[in-house]
Amino acid sequence: MELLRSQLSRVRIPEPTNRIYKQECCVSFDTPKSEGGLFVDMYTFLAFGKDYVLWNYEKTKDPVYLHIKQIMKPVGEDRPSKKPALLAIGVDGGFDNNEPEYEDHYEIVILPDFVTLPYPSVELPEKVRLAVDGVLLAEGAERKQQIAQWTADKKKISKYALDLKQLDNGVIVPPTGWKCSKCEKTENLWLNLTDGTILCGRKNWDGTGGNNHAVEHYQVTNYPLAVKLGTVTADLEGADVFSYPEDDSVEDPLLAQHLAHFGIDFSSLQKTEMTTAEMELDHNTNFDWNRIQESGKDTDPLYGPGYTGLVNLGNSCYLAATIQVVFSTRSFCSRYFIDQSLKKAFDTALSDPTVDLNMQLTKLAHGLLSGKYSLPATEKDDCSNAANPSISPKQVGIAPRMFKSVIAASHPEFSTMRQQDALEFFLHFIDQVERMNSNNPTIDPSRSFKFGIEERLQCPSGKVAYNRRSDYILSLNIPLHKATNKKELEDFQKLKAEKDMEGKELSSEEIVRPRVPLMDCLECFSGPEEVHDFYSTALKSKTTAIKTAGLTSFPDYLVLHMRKFVLEAGWVPKKLDVYVDVPEIIDISNMRSKGLQPGEELLPETADDEMPLADENIVAQLTSMGFNYLHCQKAAINTSNMGVEEAMNWLLAHMEDPDIDTPISKQAKSSDDLSSFVDQSKVDALISFGFGEELARKALKATGGDVEKATNWIFDNPDASSATDMDTSTSSNVAGADAGLPDGGGRYKLIGIVSHIGTSTHCGHYVAHIHKDGRWTIFNDEKVAVSKDPPLDMGYFFESAVIFVKGKTSIGC
Repeated sequence: MELLRSQLSRVRIPEPTNRIYKQECCVSFDTPKSEGGLFVDMYTFLAFGKDYVLWNYEKTKDPVYLHIKQIMKPVGEDRPSKKPALLAIGVDGGFDNNEPEYEDHYEIVILPDFVTLPYPSVELPEKVRLAVDGVLLAEGAERKQQIAQWTADKKKISKYALDLKQLDNGVIVPPTGWKCSKCEKTENLWLNLTDGTILCGRKNWDGTGGNNHAVEHYQVTNYPLAVKLGTVTADLEGADVFSYPEDDSVEDPLLAQHLAHFGIDFSSLQKTEMTTAEMELDHNTNFDWNRIQESGKDTDPLYGPGYTGLVNLGNSCYLAATIQVVFSTRSFCSRYFIDQSLKKAFDTALSDPTVDLNMQLTKLAHGLLSGKYSLPATEKDDCSNAANPSISPKQVGIAPRMFKSVIAASHPEFSTMRQQDALEFFLHFIDQVERMNSNNPTIDPSRSFKFGIEERLQCPSGKVAYNRRSDYILSLNIPLHKATNKKELEDFQKLKAEKDMEGKELSSEEIVRPRVPLMDCLECFSGPEEVHDFYSTALKSKTTAIKTAGLTSFPDYLVLHMRKFVLEAGWVPKKLDVYVDVPEIIDISNMRSKGLQPGEELLPETADDEMPLADENIVAQLTSMGFNYLHCQKAAINTSNMGVEEAMNWLLAHMEDPDIDTPISKQAKSSDDLSSFVDQSKVDALISFGFGEELARKALKATGGDVEKATNWIFDNPDASSATDMDTSTSSNVAGADAGLPDGGGRYKLIGIVSHIGTSTHCGHYVAHIHKDGRWTIFNDEKVAVSKDPPLDMGYFFESAVIFVKGKTSIGC
């Protein structure tokens, strides 16, 4: 006890503003359930596993720790699992994870000799007792990050409900025997609360559901509210009321009155249909959506190094699928696992390792690749002996909470609990990794994905222009006219027309979808394309140019993104009903762009007084979608007013450009003129940061004089200090632009697929299939198993990315 008293200066009583970690180690995925438990530093309130707590002592000299150990409780009898009633986790009525219960044990530990003192104990100094009580009573930092639980939003009262006008048209709705007034549908029926018309609901993306008659009725009449028949019972709160103008399920506080208008006695009605929320809940509790999860198949679970699952944190499957593929690559495996130990990362980390990206990436890599946490999960058992728990095919896995918190801290969407687009997350993740390694690009693993793209434009004058950019993904359109099963599609369309005439639905076995080879998608990317309204500086007028594209370098890992969502009229996204057949080997050597060729003549540069103006029609359409007006002008100008789609693609690719907010103006004629536009005080500010004057001026010129953006520009352009200003309209600098990028042959082998099910990238589910150790493996959150049926045809349900490795037959460390 005297030893503890001598160390009271290294004990703090936590304050409400302190972040207290007590559920997970900062440098590993050890928890209080781990064999060695968890040690909470009573001065910094950081937590460490038994194998790592001495590292913290060596670094901080903090000697006093609260040791937390959780031991499984014996379970006398197995209670039947209740079906969830709420779309929630960890709340009464929500999902039951069927996990065993644990008992908490505490003690005070003094390092470096691991002297232990019991807790609770009246003999402990008061400061220690208050400090420990404060830690135990406080909401853990890990829990605070997860506190936005996955709970469905409460329905709002419709603004149309209180003054809804109902027609006195004499309609009386019978208690049973309903059918759509425009077709023979007897399920998924909606009663319009204004005129009493009964119509079928929307048609689902897979052809099931209704025939859209209810929503079409609203489009004609503007009658706003409808209730789903079969959901109306004596408990009116459970009725499914939908507001078309509000485009959401709503609450109608006067529903009883509105139903009585049509003679409906709701007290005697029985429930025969699921509400929209219940159908969503049913999808979340039954993971047999389609074959990308290989549901219904006997899969062999896999354990060991490289086969560690990732626990779903709540709509985090997009993160899990992406990370599994990324850390299966040799570049990320080497950088954060083979070449960097946890100890090295911890020693160089910030004082708070939970917010250090390098530390959390290393922690994630070791958690995934070491095999330490790739163990079968335990569930409640019907025996009273907790030493004999039942084994689940599901893994213990690791919960990447700290990593998600760090990587998403600067992003307004990824920091939420909502579902996100895996491709957008991949690009954000790669950007963060590149920024972190900007001072030493030779060890930057993100460069293994980076490649150059060159577009060649030729106008009728015969002269050409070259535009170049770098990217991490190759997005491909799907040319449906290249389908290989056209005869089967023609027969299917005839059958569909016959079924529609008879009012019958097609079975899933009868549906035929186009099959398009991946190589045709690649050919579509590089093939010639007409560009209308191209401003030719040679002809000094708008004309039609021919555009081709190619790659200036071939990355170690090539990520292909299949654009299965297309924009219909009114900019409404629609998912293509199509298969893309992906071969295991591709050779894209013919797609290499060679730049300006002998005999080619470049289009003259645009004179200041000839600089084309932005097409205001294009700008207006882009601004109507919420984009910045100046950004839209630049997008139109930089795509030579080709069209809205081209401008949008440019805009999305250049949103993070340092000079995106720089006003459009005539270019200065010389470097002396350029320097006159730079505020010397801002130059001095950058010089005070340690940058050279020439580099500071260049950065300020590139970012419109914004010091913060100029600082980021310098870090994003590590070669800028030695490079001269480049003319991006010519091709004389192709080699310089691609300097340092991986390059080689164009032969690739398929190693991974990230697949998505759902009508939108913001709903549904993601899984990953990875080829490693000579077989395909499915990674479905914390479930890892041998893949019996990998979706190599990139099926209809997927908004997918495929990953190829260059000239290799396997991947891994």
